[in-house]
Amino acid sequence: MDIDSAKKRAEELKPLLKYYTQKYFDDEQVVSDYEYDMLMRELKQIEKEYPELITKDSPTQNVGSSIKKGFEKVTHEVPLQSLQDVFTIEEVEEFDERMKKAAEEYSRPLDYVVETKIDGLSSAIEYKNGKLVRGATRGNGVVGEDVTQNISTIKTVPKTLTENVSITVRGEVFIGKHDFEKLNEDRLLEEQEQFANARNAAAGSLRQLDSKITASRPLNIFMFNVQKCDDITFETHYESLLYLEKLGFNVNPVKILCKNMDEVKQAIEKIGKMRDDLDFGIDGAVVKVNDLILREKVGTTFKTPKWAVAYKYPPERKETLLKDIVCQVGRTGAITPMAILEPVHVAGSKISKTTLHNEDYIKQNDIRIGDTVIIQKAGDVIPEVVGVVKKKRDGTEKVFQMPTVCPVCGADAIREEGEAVVRCIGIECPAKQYRSIIHFASKDAMDIDGLGEAIIAELIERKLISNIADIYKLTFDDIASLKKNGKKFAQNLMNSIEESKHRDLYSLITSLGIRHVGVKLAKTLTKYYKTMDELIEASYEELRMIDDVGEITAHTIREFFNQEQTIDLIEKLKQAGLNMEVLKTSKTDNRFDGKTFVLTGSLEKYTRDEASEIIESLGGKTSSSVSKKTDYVLAGEDAGSKLRKAQELGVTVISEEEFVTMIS
Repeated sequence: MDIDSAKKRAEELKPLLKYYTQKYFDDEQVVSDYEYDMLMRELKQIEKEYPELITKDSPTQNVGSSIKKGFEKVTHEVPLQSLQDVFTIEEVEEFDERMKKAAEEYSRPLDYVVETKIDGLSSAIEYKNGKLVRGATRGNGVVGEDVTQNISTIKTVPKTLTENVSITVRGEVFIGKHDFEKLNEDRLLEEQEQFANARNAAAGSLRQLDSKITASRPLNIFMFNVQKCDDITFETHYESLLYLEKLGFNVNPVKILCKNMDEVKQAIEKIGKMRDDLDFGIDGAVVKVNDLILREKVGTTFKTPKWAVAYKYPPERKETLLKDIVCQVGRTGAITPMAILEPVHVAGSKISKTTLHNEDYIKQNDIRIGDTVIIQKAGDVIPEVVGVVKKKRDGTEKVFQMPTVCPVCGADAIREEGEAVVRCIGIECPAKQYRSIIHFASKDAMDIDGLGEAIIAELIERKLISNIADIYKLTFDDIASLKKNGKKFAQNLMNSIEESKHRDLYSLITSLGIRHVGVKLAKTLTKYYKTMDELIEASYEELRMIDDVGEITAHTIREFFNQEQTIDLIEKLKQAGLNMEVLKTSKTDNRFDGKTFVLTGSLEKYTRDEASEIIESLGGKTSSSVSKKTDYVLAGEDAGSKLRKAQELGVTVISEEEFVTMIS
């Protein structure tokens, strides 16, 4: 490649790699690790041949990401560098030759430690006199983000060490394979977008501005380096790892001490074979010089240490036959196409089926029934179809069409504008019953105290209920049979079920689980429709005339009430004695009529829901965001960005005491 061609290619690669890098550190991976590595390798080779093409802003000269807005900056006393990637054993041998020359020059012993390269987010944690004082992300290697509060929520991060030492350690925050699968299952049930891979999930969880979200995620950490220690000096890296274990840290469990290059090769091969059995994702094996004085002599570049390399395993791909595409209906009604495959072993697992995500994914990749497809395990965890071998087509392949009716219950299956998912809208669909009943009984809906997820699951398993209406057929003996000495529990639950029959109409509307219709919109609807029958008969045009009801929501409501299953369920609930009308109240105070409130921070006397109900009962409404149309921002303790925005816009800010005065 001549200089002009090299320059042109470098100019193509640099912005592309910058984009991929930023997306990666924004927890949104748009290409595979392997594709990224190959592009970076190509750019490095160009810059090696033509050093004059190296620029300060080149991706080869920078580490990590920019700082996320909302976090304080932390300057690392010892930089958190990245590693030099290598892709062949020959490159590892070349590294060994360089280290042999250095060891001979400086008269130092040469051995290595080989560790798994954990696929997560690198962090530095600082302790003073054995107490955790700060945690920070790597950031760009020199400046990171202060995530102390988030780091401290990780169960495997000790708050106090076994010795009163002052030490800064480096570790990798990750989510284990089984925890990741469970996390995505839970997100699917809650109709939240699934994480693409465990690394993105871990990084996104650690970099949350709300530490409660971080605490709810199954984060783990392995320590792999002593960055700085004021009290103790070490001769070798391996010795420092053993000391970290003694202090109570969760240390990388795979650390193999190797006397020479032959043992290093064996260790790399061993890790390659065992990676399928590890409960954490890895993207390579790290080879490090063990002697710390030799490390100091060898030194580093701006971006990487010269005394270590990361051997990257190539992704394993296999070809197999896509025998069929079938659709599964999830508990939320999402209809997911699944590839039925001729069984094939990939990365140590037998794969016979895998998700095809959605209709768009199938069309974009032109995947057809009968195709020979390429299977790969994404992040060594999730099997996926990554390509089609089109040259093997013989004309018998069939184009797949997403169903327009639910394959389980026959109700309409619709895809809303702007969404990739097709959903069953049948409220009595057997595939959806568990989630439907949970929502129906929840506090924001019919508020059936005692009818929680575990009880619902057991009732369904024992075939005591199969749909929402069956709740009102339960007997005292049915419920008492669920628990040993369960008579008191049964009586309390029976009372709660009976009480639920007398909820206001907005609670019943909310409980039906109509997409885009929550408590707030349900209350708005009852201002226009005083009975369930009136709402059932409402036309699309009428619904569109209501504030807060857009085109999509109006269509959703109309389609929901067009379903036979919906009318059947409502009829059953009527027969069970549930209230179907707006309850009359004697309250006529509309002092907040036309006023919009935004709530922020923690209140002492009320929960946010309670304060919102008071505002709405007095004719006002609440919003989740501050704008020029906001009349009042009710600010409690620890009010954040909403308070700042209100002050910037000149919106009236009131305290809880002022709010109490306003409603008294």
